[in-house]
Amino acid sequence: MTAAAFKPQAEAVPQSGARLLVSTLERLGVEVVFGYPGGAIMPVYDALAGSKLKHVLVRHEQGAAFAADAYARMSGRVGVCMATSGPGATNLITGIANAMMDSVPMVCITGNVPQGVMGTDAFQEIDILGVTLPIVKHSILVRDAAEVPAAVEEAFHIAASGRPGPVLVDLPKDVQFAQTTEDFGFHIPNATPTVDHDAIAAAEAAIRAARKPLVYIGGGVKIGGATQAVRDFVRATNIPQVSTLNALGTVPTDAPGMLGMLGMHGTRAANEAVQEADLLIVVGARFDDRATGKLAEFAPNAGVVHFDIDASEVGKLRAANVAVVGELKTGVEALTQRMRAGAALDIQPWTVDCARAAAAGAHRYDAPGEGVYAPALLKEISEAAGDAFVAACDVGQHQMWAAQHCRFASPEAHITSGGLGAMGFGLPAGIGAKMARPEATVVTIAGDGGFMMNIQELATLKRYGVPLKIVLIDNSSLGLVRQWQELFFAENYSEIDLSDNPDFVKVAEAFGIEAFRIDRRDQVSEGVQRLLAADGPCLAHVVIDPRDNVWPLVPPGKSNAEMMEGS
Repeated sequence: MTAAAFKPQAEAVPQSGARLLVSTLERLGVEVVFGYPGGAIMPVYDALAGSKLKHVLVRHEQGAAFAADAYARMSGRVGVCMATSGPGATNLITGIANAMMDSVPMVCITGNVPQGVMGTDAFQEIDILGVTLPIVKHSILVRDAAEVPAAVEEAFHIAASGRPGPVLVDLPKDVQFAQTTEDFGFHIPNATPTVDHDAIAAAEAAIRAARKPLVYIGGGVKIGGATQAVRDFVRATNIPQVSTLNALGTVPTDAPGMLGMLGMHGTRAANEAVQEADLLIVVGARFDDRATGKLAEFAPNAGVVHFDIDASEVGKLRAANVAVVGELKTGVEALTQRMRAGAALDIQPWTVDCARAAAAGAHRYDAPGEGVYAPALLKEISEAAGDAFVAACDVGQHQMWAAQHCRFASPEAHITSGGLGAMGFGLPAGIGAKMARPEATVVTIAGDGGFMMNIQELATLKRYGVPLKIVLIDNSSLGLVRQWQELFFAENYSEIDLSDNPDFVKVAEAFGIEAFRIDRRDQVSEGVQRLLAADGPCLAHVVIDPRDNVWPLVPPGKSNAEMMEGS
């Protein structure tokens, strides 16, 4: 043997838990982290300096969670946010719940007090695992620095696999400081998608027996990477489709056969088709109450073929005649293959009826008056931006107008807080979406109420030069609440007046952001062009009539067949 054979191996260099966290994130391909530092996570921020990670300093931890959520929806990757213990961690909670409700893959990293003082009510101590237990897919409290890599890898795997969702990783401060030469990896199990061929055969038989079949598309299609599979299926079968709020764009909203959104603020054509259908082919949807209205009277004549990756959703609210549980992409592809191999469906009278209903119920944009008509404005923006258009919507009337009137070419083009309905989502979501896909024309659509909830993120927008476009629909009120008080509470307008709003143009300009005001219809086209042509971030403050309502509307507790129409 040569002398070189006896050369001792170099000893492993000790690393802190904090540095192991950062290096693991780098190894997993993370590029952007949204967060806000504090005492209990300071070692991690010390380790971030000089790393490959781009840290985006938001101005409130809720903004970090919302931005990470939208980043995940837009990129198809796991979003990452981090915060310190106590109020930092609790400020993430609404964003974590939002990701859970909409099945968004997100890893939330929190610092915590040292393990030696846990349970003593130490400064900024919160049992964040206990607090978030109902709103996460999984939680991990890391107790040893050597376990950090495995914990983070496991968190990413759980967040993204199966039905996605948020995972919390809590790091006590002593674990972040602790030095270790060990690195325990996480073994990711191999999972090969399988197809239940008996269920697929039963689904085909049900479809071929139907005379009025309808595809009910949910947000799970985009999440499961099954967008093209569903498009291929509807192209092969010519079956009409309806969409939930979170599924808009799965089939382009102006495609033949797409009847629009169903539910409380859905189109008449969509809701009537559901009520008349004899078979619902439900793909990645969960029969949410906003979609079904009065559940007992929803689709009363229809059997159900239900595709979902989450077995707990099948039969939870509506019994399924055929259940296809598993990866949506493989399941829908298998069904499409069988449908193509057989005869064409005999459903032409149904498709003709649906097309006629869609044409008869098409929205009109010739509202009287000289004021700005928000639906027409939003439609014009989406069409001017073309296929690059992405709406990051806040919550309120503007959210429903965007869903009803904007053109969406893909499911990634519509980002909104669906299940939780969290006001304040729009601005940080726009930031996250634009950072995930810089080439897209991302437009935050917000109301004056929701915009004020995370207005501080204008500073984040300016700091990083994110060329986000903002359409701020200002009706000087909490519009949806006001509409319900008008219709269902005898016009008792209680605590909805926002007429003391600031001058939003001046506010944006104070943050160094270009802004302008629109309050007349003849200003709209020029304003749309200016907004979309701006090199950097730009805000269009759009003033509308506070009395404008969202129509149509299914009253609470009523069937989708009982739609109210405005004048």
